[in-house]
Amino acid sequence: MPFPQMRGLMKPEVEIYDTTLRDGSQGEGINFSVADKLRIAERLDAFGIHYIEGGWPGSNPKDIEFFAEAKKRNFKNARLAAFGSTRRKDTPVEKDDQVRLLIEAETPVVTIFGKTWLLHVIEVLRTTPEENLAMIADTIRYLKSNGKMVVYDAEHGFDGYKDNAEYAMATWQAAEKAGADIIVLCDTNGGSLPSDVAAITKAAREKLKCQIGIHTHDDIGLGVANALTALECGASHVQGTINGYGERTGNCNLTSVMPNVTFKLRKLSIPASGLVNLKELSQFVDEIANLRHNPHLPWVGATAFAHKGGMHVNAVQKVAHSFEHINPEVVGNTRRVLVSDLAGRSNIVMKAQELGFDISNDTPELKAILNRIKELEHEGYEFEAAEASLALLISKILKQQPLPFLVDAYHVSMRRDGKNSICEATIKVRVGNEAAHTVAEGDGPVNALDSALRAALVRFYPQLKDVQLTDYKVRILDSATGTAAKTRVLIESTDGHKEWGTVGASENIIEASLQALVDSMEYRLMIS
Repeated sequence: MPFPQMRGLMKPEVEIYDTTLRDGSQGEGINFSVADKLRIAERLDAFGIHYIEGGWPGSNPKDIEFFAEAKKRNFKNARLAAFGSTRRKDTPVEKDDQVRLLIEAETPVVTIFGKTWLLHVIEVLRTTPEENLAMIADTIRYLKSNGKMVVYDAEHGFDGYKDNAEYAMATWQAAEKAGADIIVLCDTNGGSLPSDVAAITKAAREKLKCQIGIHTHDDIGLGVANALTALECGASHVQGTINGYGERTGNCNLTSVMPNVTFKLRKLSIPASGLVNLKELSQFVDEIANLRHNPHLPWVGATAFAHKGGMHVNAVQKVAHSFEHINPEVVGNTRRVLVSDLAGRSNIVMKAQELGFDISNDTPELKAILNRIKELEHEGYEFEAAEASLALLISKILKQQPLPFLVDAYHVSMRRDGKNSICEATIKVRVGNEAAHTVAEGDGPVNALDSALRAALVRFYPQLKDVQLTDYKVRILDSATGTAAKTRVLIESTDGHKEWGTVGASENIIEASLQALVDSMEYRLMIS
């Protein structure tokens, strides 16, 4: 067999079936290349996912190529699945080209979907209830005769059961009798409530002897809740996608399901030793999909264990689990303390300690730091994404050190050179008793100012040569005041080894940008 079976592990109580590469790729804005799919599959396998659905070899050349390339890989933990449908109506299964391609994919697992809802049987397939049952049974028997493990996805399983429970159950029993290894109840429209899922999963468990799975969508925000409900009611196989990718509002999010199964339901599934890589996996898949990682994702998001309110932070400082449902490290995440005008003394202490300062609740300068932060936030500054600016603020109050440089003056102008506009910045800086006066051109005023500032300072501080601006964001704070509105500028910088964020705020966007640029250079000097 080209794809190895699961080796050396105790059979999990809950099997994880990932369909990021098939169902997830149907989400808006998601477009994986073959190379992307192979990289994700290999990472999912290394993570310990039990099944990886590679795609539908009967639907497009890309998926055919994926399976051809996947045969050359050595999957150590996961079984690869090809996805397709039951045979076409009134067509012998052995003559159905789509079924043939499923076999030619040479995966150990084949997943097919079939109709549960009579509405679809009659109005969509335009066939009889009896022929639909035959389509399900014929296809499963044929795949089993070709040595495949068969997962049967009961499409619209919950809607079909609510419409006609007797017929829905007949489709599942036909699949089981034909040899299906797992029957997966699918909330295809994503509109079921946990109470629906519980009742119908229990009914299926009472009638079926084979393993039962659950496949949910998040159309009403209950994809994960419905999956966990099914697992509590007899299902032992759950399908979903990393980060909840999928059509419409997405599929059940496995980055929420997997830790919930292990740490909340306390069922054997992905080992806890593997879940420490969960955040990394989530970020990796987003990176391949060319999407910004959602900071608000449960478990793996940057804000999942972030604390802002002063009383909350005070409690976390004393007893972490008083405001955390679990240690963030178990999923590879970290605790973050946010500093804002809502901050209390504990916020400042914990954040300063996180930034490397020797500070406690008894530090005399603590009140001055807190007051200064609140003053600046009132003026439009924001430190949650500008920790370098915050570190500078704390350092200046604690250490009372002279500034490494001062900007005495600057000027930014734009001139025409034929059809092109050229931005030019002039800046004068002072370091001790010495001064430097430089001029630089740029693609825009901020780029020109950045170049001029760096050129002026490199003479005194050669280490600034490697500092580069990597991101620049502008936020208008009070649009009602029109062009006089205060502007907040957030800048991200790097020296090739470390990244940091700085902030500036002013009614003048150039002034706000310069503030953030100056902080960026100062921070690099502080960490030298």
